[in-house]
Amino acid sequence: MPLYNHLKEYRAKIDVNQQEMGKLVGVSRQTISQIERGDYSPSVTLALKIAKVFDAKVEDVFDYVEDKE
Repeated sequence: MPLYNHLKEYRAKIDVNQQEMGKLVGVSRQTISQIERGDYSPSVTLALKIAKVFDAKVEDVFDYVEDKE
């Protein structure tokens, strides 16, 4: 999957767990876990909400890398 993230590192910086992060952005703990593992790509709206919690840009939290074929 070409979408990578630094969500776990950003959560550690503000000392919140997955459950608390989910509440801050309106999703479940499981969704946060899936995003961190790369099993789920958040919507644009959710990515913006996540970045806003950290006072960061979306591209600071998420990286898109195109597959080279």
